[in-house]
Amino acid sequence: MGRLSGRGLPSRLGAASSRLKKSAAQPSGDAPGRRSHNWLNTSRWRRVRQRVLERDCYVCQQTGVMLIGKYPAANSPVVDHIKPHRGDPALFWDEKNLQAVSKVWHDRTKQSLEKRGLA
Repeated sequence: MGRLSGRGLPSRLGAASSRLKKSAAQPSGDAPGRRSHNWLNTSRWRRVRQRVLERDCYVCQQTGVMLIGKYPAANSPVVDHIKPHRGDPALFWDEKNLQAVSKVWHDRTKQSLEKRGLA
């Protein structure tokens, strides 16, 4: 059996599209709401987070539970913004606006308050 010569029929599928497209719902990299996700992955954030946990003595500031668990345990430590920063860098990095809380309180109570507009 020989090889086909020429180009043959064009592909009916078209060019493969990238799976890494930005969706319309996601803001661009310069939008304030998106920048905080980059801030959480910095060494500066890890240092600030450690200072806040030590300042609060690894105790949840809302429930009084000792934060000795390892993620994803309910009593694992989470550093939470008291007032939502909404992309504002000054508010994001302000240690007075940060508190140590338990993962279960942050994921249930705090998220519920924020969704209802009470936080």
